[in-house]
Amino acid sequence: MEATWRIDAARVVGALARYTGDVALAEDVAQEALAEALVAWPRDGEPRDPTAWLLTTARRRAIDAFRRRAGRDERYAALGHDLGEGEAHAGAPPSDTGEPDLLWDPDRIEDDRLALIFTACHPVLSTEARVALTLRVVGGLTSDEIARAFLLPRTTVQARITRAKKTLAAARVPFEVPPAADRPERLGSVLTVVYLIFTEGSTASGGTDWIRADLAREAVRLARVLDRLVPGEPEVAGLLALLELTAARFPARTGPDGEPVLLADQDRRRWDVGAIRRGRAALARATAVGRGLGPYGLQAAIAEQHDVARSVDDTDWEQIVVLYEALGRVAPSPVVELNRAVAVSMASGPAAALEIVDDLAAREVLTGTYLLPSVRGELLSRLGRRDEARTELELAARLCGNDRERGVLEAKAAALGGSS
Repeated sequence: MEATWRIDAARVVGALARYTGDVALAEDVAQEALAEALVAWPRDGEPRDPTAWLLTTARRRAIDAFRRRAGRDERYAALGHDLGEGEAHAGAPPSDTGEPDLLWDPDRIEDDRLALIFTACHPVLSTEARVALTLRVVGGLTSDEIARAFLLPRTTVQARITRAKKTLAAARVPFEVPPAADRPERLGSVLTVVYLIFTEGSTASGGTDWIRADLAREAVRLARVLDRLVPGEPEVAGLLALLELTAARFPARTGPDGEPVLLADQDRRRWDVGAIRRGRAALARATAVGRGLGPYGLQAAIAEQHDVARSVDDTDWEQIVVLYEALGRVAPSPVVELNRAVAVSMASGPAAALEIVDDLAAREVLTGTYLLPSVRGELLSRLGRRDEARTELELAARLCGNDRERGVLEAKAAALGGSS
């Protein structure tokens, strides 16, 4: 049940939104169907087509909702005609005959997911609300995961999502992939959402798995769809390049038991050569436009430097520092500065990098996250300041929400031993 929901939740919500015209209702009835499955499947056994079961059940809940609304508008009439009054009865069990569900149109799945993203990224919403809502209904991220991604309180994220749903419903925003002329104003938010879905997939912020491959694969697929939808847009090609080049290292990033394998220890022969080739081709397209690389293109160029190097020592760290400096000018953020510090430590030594990290600490940015103390601990360790390094790594471990990554940090702290 968990696997079905994780893989197909966005498809279910997208199909329901297409037929009801209401994203908020679509998500609500999909959640109701999941709740019903939690009761029915253990009792009656798993259906032969779990996704179709969820769709059928959710559609009935949608019809019930329309029944309760005054007027029984044309949406209810269309849904009722599709399902049939007898089957629509709330007490009737979902059909498991193997017949195709009328809502389930495989040829529309890709369009439905893309329409769901563009609808949630409608300009009637603030940028923050667009991203939070889309990560919730398309990416399937929890409020806690979204809050960690944006370094925000969970209640703030939940409030944004609730307001966004109400705003879309009040504005009667159509469920559609907008015409070409209307896409640019939403494209930035769409790219941000796809990027954040991939980020959560490539390094999970919580849970027991270091990589959530299902989320990462979905983000790559959406980036490919966007690249076809908006050909010639360098940032779309740049995002696709970044995702392909980063995902190429997935096969070597975990060991036999799912434990993290750090970059220096990875068997680069296991990297996905096909993904590297696709990523470099997308990056070449982004560069060929001649408008200069944006934030995603610059990150893709950094990922390319890692992917073409034969080892960590063979990596062109000076070029990576230059790329991070450019990224810091185009899209300044504390995380970019922290990553630049890591590159500087490899190019010029840990002392120069520690100055950058200490400046970030003095500015009190990235507080409450494990990112800054984990990097600072590594730098202090390389400088021989073992006690300080162990303190920083232990702090990072306490702040880390992912079990696997926490284990890595704890092992590094333990390896530093007692007082020196």
